[in-house]
Amino acid sequence: MTSKTTGTHGAVLEDTAPQDGDRPLVELRGAGKAYGNIRALHGVDLAVHPGRVTCVLGDNGAGKSTLIKIISGLHQHTEGDFLVDGAPVRFTTPRDALARGIATVYQDLATVPLMPVWRNFFLGSEMTKGPWPVRRLDIARMKKTADEELRNMGIVLDDLEQPIGTLSGGQRQCVAIARAVHFGARVLILDEPTAALGVKQSGVVLKYIAAARERGLGVIFITHNPHHAYLVGDHFSVLRLGTLELSAARADITLEELTNHMAGGAELAALKHELAQVGGVDVAALPDEQPEVPAPATAAPAGVASEAAAPATAASEAAAPDTAEGKA
Repeated sequence: MTSKTTGTHGAVLEDTAPQDGDRPLVELRGAGKAYGNIRALHGVDLAVHPGRVTCVLGDNGAGKSTLIKIISGLHQHTEGDFLVDGAPVRFTTPRDALARGIATVYQDLATVPLMPVWRNFFLGSEMTKGPWPVRRLDIARMKKTADEELRNMGIVLDDLEQPIGTLSGGQRQCVAIARAVHFGARVLILDEPTAALGVKQSGVVLKYIAAARERGLGVIFITHNPHHAYLVGDHFSVLRLGTLELSAARADITLEELTNHMAGGAELAALKHELAQVGGVDVAALPDEQPEVPAPATAAPAGVASEAAAPATAASEAAAPDTAEGKA
């Protein structure tokens, strides 16, 4: 089963759906959001399958935050359909999304820096023991559970009593991911988890994103870094000014093509022109113009096809070595 998505610049790429017949955990069909006369999101299609990482990329103002808010239940969509397990839904609060197994890890991680790791792990959902009305925190069980869940995700901390603020940014991200998994998340939304991290800590977070995928979760990885997305992503959706610019499976697109769609060929060409005025800047690797995108095949009248086919064939033969190198 294959589908084709046409972006705002005419990009048409085949998207190969999973062959095991699994139903999307979360699906958006032509979804959009308008704030009065301002349309923040329009006509977005997105499907999140179990055991797959769906990367949503876009520059600032592309609509990524609005998309997160719709799926997490913070805002309601004003057009299109929002389906969970194949059934239309309209969440009114984030608790509705959590009840359906959709958890969001925001950039601030919703942690209290001065509290111990185990307290942050159960923040708002603490375990208690004893009869009502003198129930008290079951500290021993919370520490044991937090340690087991963190170890299941490959996170080993020597002291769960240390304030979570003393952990590195990557470690705090991993604790937030393990917490979401423990409380029954089936769909995990990660809002720019590597935005403020260094190279090493970004690698740690990407490793645990892959671990969440191996546990069968559907992961939505929001990022503006195509290199990070390509390391772990199974499907890529690029947003531009609130619309879907590109939707493609990993097998159908290279990192270079993803970067070009993310940045925009026209913007890169303009950047090259500006950088060319600065001495000592190598701009040879940047494209001269926006890369061509495949268009749907249409039947041409007899006589016209032969004239149009010759230049097209020559162009494809000339581009073949470059394409082969890019694919390799």
